[in-house]
Formats: sequence, structure tokens, C-alpha cells
Amino acid sequence: MTKMINLATVETTDAKIIFSAQGENILSLPTQEILDLFNSFGLLLFRGFGVNYEQMVEFSGKFSSKYVRDPQRQIVDSPDKFIQLVDNGTDYVPPHCENAVSPFRPDVVWFCCAVPAAENGETLFWDGVQVWKELSEQSKQLFLSKKIKFMFDFDVDSWKLFFGSDTTIDDAKRSLSELEGINYFIRDDQSIHMEYICSSVVKTRTSGKEAFANSIIPWYQKQGTWEKIKSSLLDTYSSSAFGKFFGSLPQFLVTYLQAKPQTVTFEDGSPITDVVIDEINTIMNRLTGVIPWQTGDMVMIDNSRFLHGRRAFKDTRRQIYSHLSYLIN
Repeated sequence: MTKMINLATVETTDAKIIFSAQGENILSLPTQEILDLFNSFGLLLFRGFGVNYEQMVEFSGKFSSKYVRDPQRQIVDSPDKFIQLVDNGTDYVPPHCENAVSPFRPDVVWFCCAVPAAENGETLFWDGVQVWKELSEQSKQLFLSKKIKFMFDFDVDSWKLFFGSDTTIDDAKRSLSELEGINYFIRDDQSIHMEYICSSVVKTRTSGKEAFANSIIPWYQKQGTWEKIKSSLLDTYSSSAFGKFFGSLPQFLVTYLQAKPQTVTFEDGSPITDVVIDEINTIMNRLTGVIPWQTGDMVMIDNSRFLHGRRAFKDTRRQIYSHLSYLIN
């Protein structure tokens, strides 16, 4: 006999809440039925099951083939469980998709709540399919015709956390060289400057619909005066006339001038204009969904469709665990 699943809608979005029957264990939920709901709606909030992070790991294992980490988050428990705390700071976190600035983008983002903030700190979400529908035709054509480029620095601790503590710089180079869309250079301190080129428009994993599901907003930065000067200096000294007259620049200076802040542009280096960013933000503000956390809640998010973020908060006791996985094909 098929188990009856108690469903409700999260506000005016496609996201659904699955409520526990009294005393029901989340591990007793029918796997295929949950997968069907996830494929249909893209975001499921499980409420009343009293989930802890160990149960989240066990539940995710019913759907997952492998796992990946966020290189910026604190590991919880043993590294092979791929559990991390999300709470780096207490500030507002803008719309983003997990690991969308790299080729290591997981299919599913899992969160579970051990301690909600006393006030605020809700997780926010945005349906990338709806965002794409509401973008102007001009912006749609712009993002369809041009890929985007993320630029950032990966210090040694970060890439070792991501690839594994035993990874050498040669191992990292081999891994990166095999990946599509990645350009990089390695500094003397073995930190890695990376550039990742991808489309801002993603085909959702289940329906194949176009979704504006990316991390443009948190990575967008206006180019400051000093960055413009650095770029101009490098271009000038790279020209044949200056190169012949002054000779080559010292490598340490070339490395410094080449270094870019954590930022995003179009693939050709042209900026994403403030006008376009303002349009995206206006649409995002209108489509914001909210998850008001309760202890024991768990969320399952389609990372090819939904962006997520959070409201700022002050309660440092807030404790949300994350888990990133790829679905079984």
C-alpha cells in the first residue's frame, strides 16, 4: 500500500512542504515517490521529522551517487560524510547556486536545521525558471549570446579542502587541466587563480526548461579605479613598443597585475552592466521565497533550477548543516 504524503505549498511558489505524520521517521518515506515530487517541484521542505545531520546523510544516500564540498565551509564530523556548516558570518547572502562558479556544481543542495536563529536568518530561494521568464527579451538575448566568466583565487587550504588533504599541487593541476571551461595559473605560494567560463542559463536537470540559475549577483563587482589602473599597466607593458624599450616586467609584478578580485564578467571580459544587474535584482526581489526554519527541518533543493540565499541575523547560535550531492542516474 502506498504511503500517503501530506503536502502543502510554500507561499506562492512551486516548492512543497512534506509534513510528518505523528512520530514518523523520515527514512520511512517512499524513495521513488519523493524523487517524483522532487523532479516535479524542485524544492522540498521536510517538516516535523526531527532530522539531524546523520539522518540527512542517510536519507540523501537513497538518492545520491557521490558528494562534493564547498571549499569555504567548515567540515563537521568525519570528512567522508561531506557535512559542513553553512554559517560563515551572519550577513545577508544574495541569490546563488551552489558551486556554480566551477565545474563541480552538485545536483542537489541539502540543508537541515539544528538551531534556528531567534529572529531572521531564514533561507531564501528563487525559482530560476520564473526569473528567466521575467527577464526582458533584450537581457535574454544578451545572456544567450554571451557566456559568463567567474574569476577568483583558490588558496592552498581551500583547494586541499576541496580536492582532499593529501592532494599535491601536481594533482590539482592534473585535475584542473582535464576540466572544460577552466583556465588557471599557479602562484609562487601555490595558490591558484582560476577562471571558469559557463552559460548563465541552465537547462534544468529534470524538465530541460531554461533557468536563470547562476551566481552572478554575489560575484558582481564594479571595477574600481585601482583595478582599471592595473589592467591598463599590464596592457601597456605587454605591447611590443614598451616591451622592447623597458624590457620584460619582473614576474612578481606580472603576477600581481594579472590577479583579479573575485568577480564575474562576460567571457570576452566586457562587464555585465549595472542596468542589467538592476533588472535581475528587481525580478529576484519580487520572486523571493522564504523558509522560516524550525528545529529538525530538512530541505532538498534542485541546484539546476533554484537559487538560494539567506536573511541577515544576529543570533550566533544558529546552526544549519549542508550536504551537496549528485543524483543517481
